[in-house]
Amino acid sequence: MKSTGQATLTLPAKPKANRTPRSRRWLVPVLSMVIVAFFLFPVYWLIITSLKTEAEIFQTHPSWFPEHIQFDSYLDQLSGSSYDLFKGFRNSGIIASGALCISTLLAIPASYGLARFRFPGRYLFLLLFLVTQMLPASLLLTPLFILFKHMGLLGASYWSTILANATAGIPFSIVTLRTYFVTLPKELEESAKIDGCNIFTTFYRIMLPIAIPGVVVAMVFSFLFAWGDLAYGMTFISKESMRPITAGIYTFLGFQSTSWNNTMAFGTVSILPVVLIFLFVQRYIVSGLTNGAVKG
Repeated sequence: MKSTGQATLTLPAKPKANRTPRSRRWLVPVLSMVIVAFFLFPVYWLIITSLKTEAEIFQTHPSWFPEHIQFDSYLDQLSGSSYDLFKGFRNSGIIASGALCISTLLAIPASYGLARFRFPGRYLFLLLFLVTQMLPASLLLTPLFILFKHMGLLGASYWSTILANATAGIPFSIVTLRTYFVTLPKELEESAKIDGCNIFTTFYRIMLPIAIPGVVVAMVFSFLFAWGDLAYGMTFISKESMRPITAGIYTFLGFQSTSWNNTMAFGTVSILPVVLIFLFVQRYIVSGLTNGAVKG
């Protein structure tokens, strides 16, 4: 309170700054590093096990680092003596690329319509897309198998697996892109209409280029869903040489014994394309996820 002669002026109290104590500032980065190490430990164990010998893998006290590093398991993968690795990459690339194209082409206009236009039942559509993401692949195998059988897509064909993986990628892409389109300002559409654009040219020339980070996020995760698929590839494709690379893991799982260093080397090599994709498009992934998280 401040006195000015006859009148009394009361100044509002300054809000207390919500500052984190300096002694606790180290807690967040340390906790973040512990969580990252916890999630990356299976990858570390996968790699070091692939570099160990079979005797070292089964010793009583497991070692945290190989005592004698061996690369025979990786040479065996590249030589193709046990499994044709490059054919597996080709099959998974065809399946993942096909699912990516279908899910992206269908999800972009659907998400834009759900984000920009008001019509009865749009929230019900969104709820159904969210529910379909919770359904396990094992629950969808039987109805999809019957459907593809009547369509004649089973057997020596990639189409059944591509369409099945696209059904898993479309709901995620729609939910992700809808959130991104909602965050874009409506003034852009109004300005485009003043300049003579209709709904389609506004979407194609104005809104879609701005939403490229969100589109890249949807494309990457659609590709990853299809790349990591095993159930659809094993069920719908009868020809073994056309199955995805994930099916190759059964080559190293024997009835009486399992070559664990070869199995781990196969797992390490098979995730390399996924790691490279994240390295090249991580800028778009971070931008797309953070922009879409501002407004739901």
